[in-house]
Amino acid sequence: MKVSIIGGGGLVGSCAGFALQAGKIVRHIHLVDLNQEACEGQALDLLHGASLLCDQKITSGDMKSVSDSDVVVITAGLRRKPDESRLDLIGRNVTLFRGILSELKSGGLRGDAIVFVVSNPVDVLTYLAIKELGLPATQVIGLGTVLDTTRLRSLLAQRLDVPPTQVDVTIYGEHGDSMVPIWSAAQIAGMPLEKYPGVNAQLIADIEKQTRGSGAEVIKKKGGAGFAVGVSIADVVQTIALDQRRILPVSSLQSGAYGLRDVAISVPTVVGRRGVLGVIEVDLWPKEKMALQKSGTVLRETIAKVL
Repeated sequence: MKVSIIGGGGLVGSCAGFALQAGKIVRHIHLVDLNQEACEGQALDLLHGASLLCDQKITSGDMKSVSDSDVVVITAGLRRKPDESRLDLIGRNVTLFRGILSELKSGGLRGDAIVFVVSNPVDVLTYLAIKELGLPATQVIGLGTVLDTTRLRSLLAQRLDVPPTQVDVTIYGEHGDSMVPIWSAAQIAGMPLEKYPGVNAQLIADIEKQTRGSGAEVIKKKGGAGFAVGVSIADVVQTIALDQRRILPVSSLQSGAYGLRDVAISVPTVVGRRGVLGVIEVDLWPKEKMALQKSGTVLRETIAKVL
């Protein structure tokens, strides 16, 4: 499988490239960036470690070299400022993103290619890609709340001193201010979260607050997220590559689940080689369902204003 990363010369794109290299699943990692020299440098750096990791092809190039890709990951975009919400990025990123989509269309894409949007605001830009690329909606997905979910799980694990891989709690909705943590289904090693020693309402509230502010905190302290978003991207790409049909909180076009329509947003989504294979409408607490619908309304109103 060939995976092209548009924005591969930047922090997010290069971290995604390294995560895919370390994952040893995809056959060809191809980096593209407006800053060609930085892109070539990142590809060279990855290539230098190849003998210790995996027999993969590592290349860089321009947008014309993307046309034969199985998966196209778009990470290019302007960074969010510490005091700026993801939705505030819309005006600064939509024009840039439309240019990328135009180049993808003119260069041609494989009929079965999956376009994977990471650039923020990811839900709005995923919707834009669905509307402008001409691909089936099931072949265009966004990172959605995959990153938010791993942040929540990891921070909760740290607070409770348990293995992060045994924490199971998911965030749906917008990748942004209206995200919805699904505490009703939260578990630790198969045990309901509320029954785990040390868990109380205050701890849950604290972890949720910390998760909501964690993106801005990383931006403030190191300039932008890299490692966590890189492995989040790789997790989704490898799910596609292996046709695992895992249920992930990726952003995709909704047509009725939870009352959501004509908006790209994260809900329980079955992901495989063909992209979105279906949606699982699991039971939620009434307040969670209302919050998810409100999140959809926020995004729908934003889309109506800017697209």
